[in-house]
Amino acid sequence: MKKIKTIGVMTSGGDCPGLNAVIRAVVRKSIQELHCEIIGFEDGFEGLIHNRHRKLDADNVSGILTLGGTILGTSNRANPYQYPVKEGHNPVYKDLSASVKKNFKDHKIDCMVCIGGDGTLSIANRFVKEGLPIVGVPKTIDNDVVGTDITFGFDTAVSIATEGVDRLHTTAQSHHRVMLLEVMGRRAGWIALHAGMAGGGDVILLPEIPYDMDVIVTCIKERRRRGKRATIVVVAEGAKPQRGKEVIKEKVNDPSDPVRLGGISFVLGKEIEKLTGVETRNVILGHLQRGGSPSAFDRILGTQLGSKAVDLIAENALGFMAAVQDGKIVKVPLSIVAQGQRTVPIDYPLIKTARSIGVCFGV
Repeated sequence: MKKIKTIGVMTSGGDCPGLNAVIRAVVRKSIQELHCEIIGFEDGFEGLIHNRHRKLDADNVSGILTLGGTILGTSNRANPYQYPVKEGHNPVYKDLSASVKKNFKDHKIDCMVCIGGDGTLSIANRFVKEGLPIVGVPKTIDNDVVGTDITFGFDTAVSIATEGVDRLHTTAQSHHRVMLLEVMGRRAGWIALHAGMAGGGDVILLPEIPYDMDVIVTCIKERRRRGKRATIVVVAEGAKPQRGKEVIKEKVNDPSDPVRLGGISFVLGKEIEKLTGVETRNVILGHLQRGGSPSAFDRILGTQLGSKAVDLIAENALGFMAAVQDGKIVKVPLSIVAQGQRTVPIDYPLIKTARSIGVCFGV
């Protein structure tokens, strides 16, 4: 087996609780078992494009297990194949993948540990096809990466969102209001479903199940008829009505992700108040879900996945990512990530459980 001398590590895409746990595991295990040098590239693919890096050792990663965010920094606008370069007042998108390959070669990197979501890992897979040695670690609070049953960061986000639901219950009951909590997840409803169930949401609206406004109104009115004057609605940012469209917060000049979702709770709240006559308020939880210290579960999962990534390097299983399937840490081809987004199946057991206890999904 080829002697591993240098391993690179980078975090790319949106920040996520547990990233530092992965970095820590990769660095400590690589040094202890492979006796190699670790180079951390800063701000995701930005660091590989512009050669921003620093060496990492056991001292560098001491004490970072409990920290949110990433000590290496990250960027979700640094696709090397479509990198924005200013020419005049407008950005022009250029292919700077050659710079990434050059820096790989110059640093004599035997393998790069690429920690990121579906976009990052799809880019990584493209580089693998072009000959770069990469292993992946899937991350996102959205839990929407194909090939793994769960991603680190998800548990923390659900815990934060659940606390939000808990806090809305008391003010909703005090004022007899309908309270809407809008959570992240893009076009996947994992956070909304789990936080809605954990927090005792009365209505849960997912992107995977387009809602009927009449059904929601009927649910609220029926609850009030039974003396339940407060209603909690947990809505995913990508939720949309039947025969309708998702609410777009803004469009940005970014070919990889030109649309930012957000604001469905404002639209929905106004409709509910108009159709029911019940005072309605909304809260958009936003980036609070991505910040702060990772949960115990995410610290452990991040450590396990980081450790597995080093195993993949030692086994020369390049082009694979560490993943969770059926409760086990396994390897999965990076190419599987490109199959699309992992959304909530309509027959998902938790949806069935929710329906069985009277939770309304708007249909």
